[in-house]
Amino acid sequence: MNLALETTALSKTFTLHGRGGLQLPVFSGINLQVHAGECLALTGHSGSGKSSLLRCLYGNYGATDGDVRIQHQGEWVSLAKAEARDVYDVRRRTLGYVSQFLRVIPRVSTLDIVADPLRRLGVGAEEARARAAQWLQRLNLHEHLWHLPPATFSGGEQQRVNIAHGMIADSPVLLLDEPTASLDADNRRVVVDLIQAARAKGCAIVGIFHDDEVRHAVATRCFDVEQFKNPI
Repeated sequence: MNLALETTALSKTFTLHGRGGLQLPVFSGINLQVHAGECLALTGHSGSGKSSLLRCLYGNYGATDGDVRIQHQGEWVSLAKAEARDVYDVRRRTLGYVSQFLRVIPRVSTLDIVADPLRRLGVGAEEARARAAQWLQRLNLHEHLWHLPPATFSGGEQQRVNIAHGMIADSPVLLLDEPTASLDADNRRVVVDLIQAARAKGCAIVGIFHDDEVRHAVATRCFDVEQFKNPI
């Protein structure tokens, strides 16, 4: 299998400037590798740093030490050292992310939100919206909601919009932060099928899955973040 994402001696410490520069260590010395076609599940108790690690992999959090490298357009890119425009290009073409919470521009319709990753890749508006509709159908989001902004949707409805937006572009690397947390059993099964299909196409996936059944269904192996947690 081809290596798609790796970290080397990755460490993260937060500096609380409002509290006199207090240092809050999260984890240190993480070395991990993720290959095409596998799903790595991050495990550990609440507060062990799983979500912080995922945000470091996406480039939302800068690394305190170490590196995050991703295979992008045939070359290795260091997300810990790359310029902002290069990180943006990695996210546009290579790195998908489904967060726990939907953050979108107000008053933009659900259909356009889901179609946006395709539009950024140069897909025409009509085709992008048609493919967005297919994703929303598969995720059982009622058609009468497609032309509404999702700000007033239920948590489960927003999560399904989030999943469609994060997965529609078929990114080679995908990060998932509790993608089924707000979903009922039927929609959890749909998302499990989507994750398994992405793996079958060669996507390299890193995710947090607090639902044991979901984790067992999608993960090829687990990575215990707890063992890298820094004592406070």
